[in-house]
Amino acid sequence: MSNQDAIPESIEDQNSLGEIKINHSVIAGIVRLAALEINGVCGVGGSFVVGLAEIFSKKESDRGVKVSEDEHGYYVIEIRLLMEFGTDLAKTAYNVQMAVRDRLNQMTGKQVARVNVVIDGVKVPESARQETAEAEWPRPPTTD
Repeated sequence: MSNQDAIPESIEDQNSLGEIKINHSVIAGIVRLAALEINGVCGVGGSFVVGLAEIFSKKESDRGVKVSEDEHGYYVIEIRLLMEFGTDLAKTAYNVQMAVRDRLNQMTGKQVARVNVVIDGVKVPESARQETAEAEWPRPPTTD
């Protein structure tokens, strides 16, 4: 595997025993889990059903999360979300930003410079979709 094909890593700490590195795909998994814990978020990167193995197995760019680092070594995150219909989008996005920042800082000890949230869609609950479809369906006239 050449250096161009290497998975991006960040140096988190250096001690007398050596370096500790956290792969960006692990950071992306933490970001996804933190976002999905927020009420009103129903998916990350276009997926409504996310299993734990799937979260950590795919490249972060393929799953709606991009991880990079700024010139100071702080994380810069972009996350693409699907929200539930009726949710206060701005408030929910802010809650995601805070949750991602706090969780990454707690788990890695590293600062987060930015958490950019892109809302890719709004999901209408199945029950509301079904009620709308039933109301619009032409019904035969009733005879008394």
